[in-house]
Amino acid sequence: MTSIQNQTDQAIPAYIETTLALHPHLAKHPKLPLIYLKAHDPKLIPILSGGGSGHEPAHMGYVGEGMLTGALYGQLFTPPKKAEILKAIRFLDQGQGVFLIIKNFPADLLEFRSAIQEARQAGHQISYILSHDDISIENKQKYHIRGRGLAGTILLHKILGQAAQAGANLQELESLGLTLSSQIATIGFASKTSTLFEKTRNIFTIPKNHISYGIGIHGEEGYRLEAFESSEQLANEILNKLRLHFHWKTGDSYILLINNLGTTSELEMGVFTHDLLQLLDIQGIRPSLIKSGRFMSSLDMAGISVTLCPTNDYLDALLAPTTAFAW
Repeated sequence: MTSIQNQTDQAIPAYIETTLALHPHLAKHPKLPLIYLKAHDPKLIPILSGGGSGHEPAHMGYVGEGMLTGALYGQLFTPPKKAEILKAIRFLDQGQGVFLIIKNFPADLLEFRSAIQEARQAGHQISYILSHDDISIENKQKYHIRGRGLAGTILLHKILGQAAQAGANLQELESLGLTLSSQIATIGFASKTSTLFEKTRNIFTIPKNHISYGIGIHGEEGYRLEAFESSEQLANEILNKLRLHFHWKTGDSYILLINNLGTTSELEMGVFTHDLLQLLDIQGIRPSLIKSGRFMSSLDMAGISVTLCPTNDYLDALLAPTTAFAW
């Protein structure tokens, strides 16, 4: 597949420059890979997140009032460095402390936790939460849930961001985050893994007319490879895994997030969502909110992930206005 770019090392800077031109409420730190909200209220706790590039619009698309205050970006599928995270914390901290949302990947944990430790030693008040919504299993360890941070991370951005906008302190954000993160579950599939910039990555391939269930957002292999039969079969497999996770019963209420992992067409998204909603209806589950779109991609991966979260008291936060352009 042809990649529309110039020099590979200029792709990320070009995207950043375009994002700033299109969304003037955002700014880039002159010395850091940090996109931040220009007009952040210093009385409110700033929320910082981030990770490797290649997942656009995550995470900079969620910087805005009612969501993130800042988003750090690294190179392709590579988290920002400890020193960059530490400097971003110093920049955003206006004396109230900083709250961080971190995706549960080994490389991200290493960099973010090291920066948090050093920031605390320097006197900054820091709290954080791990996004671990992936309920897929290891293909070699059948009972080991991967627990990676996937598209469910965006619900953390929105609900915690709205809580911060309403004046929540660090302790309140941490308590809410711990409860919320354990209630979010995501699982997905792909018919084609990421191929853009593939010369820089060792990414496995999916045979033609096959589906990989549980694929990762960095092109990691899923837990099962099967020949494609129908959209309905895909929806059934995904919902079976979610049903076993939640043990739902008729009448339960859920927030539903359907995420385009990259290059799935709108027509395919519509067909799959139709099948998903029909199967949910048969089981007596009617979502209180449905969000469908490209929220956390994996470059040009062709696939979809599905996130569910019990509605509980989260609906008002999800419906609250935000200036974050990707929500």
